[in-house]
This record gives sequence, C-alpha cells and structure tokens, in this order.
Amino acid sequence: MIVFFLPTADIISTVDFNHDGELLATGDKGGRVVIFQREDLFDQQQQQQARGEYNVYSTFQSHEPEFDYLKSLEIEEKINKIKWLPRHNNAHFLLSTNDKTIKLWKVSERDRRWTGFNLKDDDGLIRENNSIQSLRIPHSTPMELMVEASPRRIFANAHTYHINSISVNSDVETYISADDLRINLWHLGITDQSFNIVDIKPANMEELTEVITAAEFHPKQCNLFVYSSSKGTIRLCDMRAAALCDQHAKIFEEPEDPSNRSFFSEIISSISDVKFSHSGRYLISRDYLSVKVWDLHMDSTPVETFQVHEYLRSKLCSLYENDCIFDKFECVWNGNDSAIMTGSYNNFFRMFDRTSKRDLTLEASKENMKPLQVLKPRKVCTGTKRKKDEMSVDSLDFNRKILHTAWHPKENIIAVAATNNLYIFQEKPPS
Repeated sequence: MIVFFLPTADIISTVDFNHDGELLATGDKGGRVVIFQREDLFDQQQQQQARGEYNVYSTFQSHEPEFDYLKSLEIEEKINKIKWLPRHNNAHFLLSTNDKTIKLWKVSERDRRWTGFNLKDDDGLIRENNSIQSLRIPHSTPMELMVEASPRRIFANAHTYHINSISVNSDVETYISADDLRINLWHLGITDQSFNIVDIKPANMEELTEVITAAEFHPKQCNLFVYSSSKGTIRLCDMRAAALCDQHAKIFEEPEDPSNRSFFSEIISSISDVKFSHSGRYLISRDYLSVKVWDLHMDSTPVETFQVHEYLRSKLCSLYENDCIFDKFECVWNGNDSAIMTGSYNNFFRMFDRTSKRDLTLEASKENMKPLQVLKPRKVCTGTKRKKDEMSVDSLDFNRKILHTAWHPKENIIAVAATNNLYIFQEKPPS
C-alpha cells in the first residue's frame, strides 16, 4: 500500500488508470494533473521482473482560472474528469476538462537532444557567418530523461453549463462531453465544431424537472452511449436512429418502493455515476445509498442491488442540512467485471463480489501506511450496543469521504482519493 500526501488546498477531483494500468492520472482543484508510473523492479530471490510501486512520472498545469466577462462568471481551474486515449505510439494522450474547456494533452519522453548545428552553437545562440569554417552534420546525443506534457487540442465554447462527463468512443476518433442539459459529440481532430446530440433544456426553464448527471460511450459499439439523470433514470441512446438522440432506445428505471417514500426520496434517487462493464453487457449506477447492476437486455429492474451505507437512511435529515446528501460518489468495475467498488464516508470504501454476493468495507487512513499491511474490514453498527471492532454510525466523520476511485484494468490494484490524499492498495501477494 502506498499513500501520497498532497497539500491541503489540492483536493483530488478525479482519478483514472490508463488502458494497461501502467499509468495513473489524478486531477485536482488547483487545475493540475499528476501522473504516476508503475516502476519495474528486479526480484533478486526469484530472479525475475517484479511489479513495483507507483511513483510520480509527470506533473503539469492543465487549466488556469478564467473569467467570463460576458456573463460575469468565474471559471474554476478544477479538473472535473480525466480520460486516457488508447496508446498507439511512444506518446500517451489524455483528455482533461474543467467546467467549460476540454484539452487534449500529449505526454512524451525525451532522452536525446540534437547538437552540432551549423548556424547555432550548442547553447542555441546564432553564430556569426565568418566564424563558420566547415560544414557540420547535426547528430543526437544522450541527455537526462525529460517527460514533456503539451496541449495538442483545446475544445472550448461549446457548453453553457458545467461539464460533468467526458467519454472517448471505441472508434478513438470521437468523444462526448456532457453538462447539466446537453451532450455534445466531438471529433478529436476538430476543435471549433461539435454536434449537439442530446438537449433536454425546456423552452421555459421553470419547467425543468431533471438534469444530466453522467454520460458514457459503450466500450465496443461506437453508436451506443448512456446518460443518467437526477431523476434516477438511465437512457440508452443509439446514434444510428437520429442525429438528435432525444428519443432514447431504452430507459432503465426502478419503480419506487412506496414504503420507503419520504421527503428525500427524489434527492437520494439521483444517479451520480454510471459505467459500462468492460464486456459492454452490463451497467452499474450509483445513487446516494446503493449501487445497482443493470443488464442491457432487461430495462425493467436491476439484476443486482448492493446497499452501500443503508445505515444512513435514518440520518438523511442531518445529511440534508450539512449538504452531504448532494455528494456525488463514483463507482467502478474491476478488470473482469466480477466486482464493484464505490466510496462512502469516514474514508470508507465498499467492495462487492458479484459471484459470492460478499461485501467488504475498508478504510483508507494514515494508520495503514506500513508496507504490505493488510487492511482490516470495518463494520458500522446502528444500535446502542456495539462490538469491539464495530463503529457507531453517530461517530462517522462526514468530512472524510471517498468520492473518486479507480481500479486497475488487469490486476487487483485500486486507487482511492480521500480528499487531498491518494491511496493505492494492491491484493496481498501469495506467501
């Protein structure tokens, strides 16, 4: 287990592994992107390559604070989402976005430099013509490894409202960006034009009943995408049907249980995140109290429902007063779609095994910093009597919360962002 302590002001706002899991990117409220790379180590006992820790690979300022003079509005530099593009050459590419502007970044290595120019000396200064006595052939010489991050495209001025999602298509030519009321389709090579494919803005804003909370492309079929709403619905859209996808192909919605109906029902049913499984057959959605698994072939009800922190149902009034009820938790699949992970309060994160139906509550804390230390499962009790290892629901710290998580696409390695600390846990190696 590795833990990185970051400055207090730099609260982590997004986490994402690249497609082979060798790189892990985080974005923060200060507009910075920090990329961690997994080191290769040599195991002397086994005499073979061993998997090492993640260390800082590159850090760069992705976004700066801006001001919209037409609307007298400050635009935060906070990174809302990062998405990696599949790698096709020695360089890495990723998309990062704040509330208004999306940028395509190229991250590349340079370990050689060119020297021996005729018109310039080794310091880059222009040589005088009379000092050139012979013709030289430039050649490359080794230099200290340098990792460079450069913006290749800037996609701006397409969203009136705050961007909450970006998702790269499986064709690796297009991507979507979603705000509260619209979803736009972009081509990665065109910055000054996008196509509006979903628009739920009513003619009269007083009639607004729901907003878009998340959107994602299907991992294998480039014509399909889903978006979730604050009303607890997920809509599957097919871009082959029409240019404007206002008419969905399927809608996934669970009927409300009348026995659980309360003042907070609409708030806690709002979906904060939706993700396709790697196979493309299933969806997971996260609302305030649970994670649901949906089969694309059955839209009437979820095939699996996992309670994340049902013990908070009795605390909804106080959670409403301190605004925690509006927290947006993310959810992720493991590499083979057999397990799900999501965050909770008190720096707890929950893991659910779909096969055995077992669930696990673990805590990301500074007390678990020892190398190879095994995390102990945590339990929360709601009654007055509690066992030695249990924690009372009244003693939970709602300021310590895990909203952003990521799972390695091939191995049991997870990244957990706990406010301004990044924790990386891996499965216990066999003894």
